[in-house]
Amino acid sequence: MVRGRSGAGRPWVIGVLVLALAGAGLGLYWFQPWKLWQDETVDEALPGVVATSPPPAAGPAPSPTRDAGPRTLAGGELISHEHATSGTAELVRLADGSHVVRLENLDTSNGPDLHVWLTDAPVKEGKAGWGVFDDGEYVSLGELKGNKGSQNYTVPADIDPSRYTSVSIWCDRFDVSFGAAELARV
Repeated sequence: MVRGRSGAGRPWVIGVLVLALAGAGLGLYWFQPWKLWQDETVDEALPGVVATSPPPAAGPAPSPTRDAGPRTLAGGELISHEHATSGTAELVRLADGSHVVRLENLDTSNGPDLHVWLTDAPVKEGKAGWGVFDDGEYVSLGELKGNKGSQNYTVPADIDPSRYTSVSIWCDRFDVSFGAAELARV
């Protein structure tokens, strides 16, 4: 008498399918590939800049003072690293003495766990510059608000911004720079 194997291999197949689905779910969560097709545009005004209407015709226009508003201390063009990135990064001192890093006309890929870092690392072209920003000192100024537009990132009051020479759009999940700018003093 010959006995058949009714269902003997089924638990193994189900186990493999469960592992494959769990692996696919984890991979999707980790890589978040849909973000490559999702743009988030954020357009913020520079803090402390107030739009004013023209003065009345009867009197002279008030003359602005040199230190009345924000002042750019350093800046540079963003270069591409892991993903195509363009725009500018500026270190700006506000009228109250606080500092912000301003990204203007930013255009980069969206991705998981992106942050704006103020760093002391030199900006290097190409693959040589992808992973240097976590080698020295850096300060995370927060999550990237959007992968397109103009945005402000507050520098904490206890940080001396003159100690830092570059800005990186850093992917914490994969330890890689999407793009960076050297902060040349103005």
